[in-house]
Amino acid sequence: MPVLLSPPDPAALLPVAGIELGIASAGIKKPGRKDVLVMSIAPDAEVVGIFTQNRFCAAPVSVCREHLMGDGHIRALVVNTGNANAGTGQEGLARARQTCAALARLMGIQPQQVLPFSTGVILEPLPVDRIVAALPAAVADLKPANWAEAAQAIMTTDLVPKAASRRVSLGGTDFVVTGIAKGSGMIHPNMATMLCFVATDAPVSCEALEAILRYAVNRSFNCISVDGDTSTNDACILVATGAAGQAPVIMDDDDARFPALRDAITALMMQLAQAIVRDGEGATKLVKVNVEGAASDASAKAIARTICESPLVKTAIAGEDANWGRIVMAIGRADQPVKREMIAVRFGDLYAARDGMVSADYDEAAMSAYMKRDSLEITVTVGPGNGRATMHTCDLTKRYVEINGDYRS
Repeated sequence: MPVLLSPPDPAALLPVAGIELGIASAGIKKPGRKDVLVMSIAPDAEVVGIFTQNRFCAAPVSVCREHLMGDGHIRALVVNTGNANAGTGQEGLARARQTCAALARLMGIQPQQVLPFSTGVILEPLPVDRIVAALPAAVADLKPANWAEAAQAIMTTDLVPKAASRRVSLGGTDFVVTGIAKGSGMIHPNMATMLCFVATDAPVSCEALEAILRYAVNRSFNCISVDGDTSTNDACILVATGAAGQAPVIMDDDDARFPALRDAITALMMQLAQAIVRDGEGATKLVKVNVEGAASDASAKAIARTICESPLVKTAIAGEDANWGRIVMAIGRADQPVKREMIAVRFGDLYAARDGMVSADYDEAAMSAYMKRDSLEITVTVGPGNGRATMHTCDLTKRYVEINGDYRS
C-alpha cells in the first residue's frame, strides 16, 4: 500500500479558468478502463514543458517538442495510458501525429496546437484507431471540474491518483493552481515514468512561465528517486491561461508577483512529486535524505542522489536496518569531495556515526524502533562546506520485483 497517501478529495481540486478536461475509455490495455484524457486550453494561454533526458525518448515526446517550438498557441493535450508509443520508429511518430490531427478536427484547431502524451508498455505499436474512436467521447465530457477523474485516467501502475490545488494571492487578486501527476516506477532525476500537468489562471509570459517551470521541477521531480531509472516518456507541462480577471501579465522575475506564483507552483509540484514516491512500486517507507556540509549544492545533490538510488541502502531500509555503512559506501562512490573524518550519519535525531566512525552514543534499540516508522529522515554531513540538498526516495521491496517481473505477463 502507498505510504500515508490517500486519493485526493475531488471537491478540494479547484477548477482553473480556461481549462476543461474530458475522459474516455479506449480499451487500450484493459476493457472499460478510462485511459484517454483530453485537456482543452484557452486560446491565448501560454504552455511550456520539460521532458525526459533519456536519449531513447518516445514518439510523443518528439512531437510535443516539435509542436511547442511552433508559432501557434497550444490549445489541447491528449494523453493515453496502456501504451508508451516508445521504440516505435517513424510509425510511432506518424501515429502520434494522427492522434493530434484527429483531436484537432474535433476541436476546430490545428494539429500543431495539440500536444500528445503516452504512458505504458514500451515497444508496442500505439493502437491509434482505438484512441481516435474514443476522442469524441472525451471531447463531449469536457468539464472544468474533471481534475480528479483526469488524475485517475492517467495512472498506470499507480495505486492512488495524484492531484493537488492551492490558491495564491498576487497583487490583491486571487489565482488558482491545480495539477495532476502519475508515476510509481521508473522514477529518477532528470525527469523521473511520470507525467505531470499543472495549470494556473494567472497571466504569465512564456519566458516567465519557463523560468518558473525549471525552478519548480529542479526542486520537485528532479529531487525524487524510486528505482534509479528514467523513463522514455517523462513530461511536465505548465499552463498559464490568464483567464482570471484583468490583471497585467507577469513578464519576468522583476515583477513583484513572480516569487509568490513561483513558490506556489513549486510547492504544488513538490507535493505531487512526494506523492509519487509515497506510491513507489512496492514501497512501504518514504525516506527524506538530507546532505549538508558539501562543497556546493550541486555536489550535495549528487551525493543525495547516489544514496537515494543505492539498492543496498534501499533494501536495508526495507529491512528496517539502520545500516549506516551502506550510506557511507554510497557517499564514497558519489565521486564528490568529502572529508572522511567529518562524516556523520543521523537517522531522525539518532546518530549512527560521527567524525567518520560509529557514534559513541549509538543506541541499537532506539535505532531499531525508529526504523519501523513509515516515514524516515536520514541526514548526512560530509564536510565543512555550505552545500546542501534534500531528496526523497522509498525503500526497495520484494513487491517491487514482483510488480516489474509481472508487468508484461
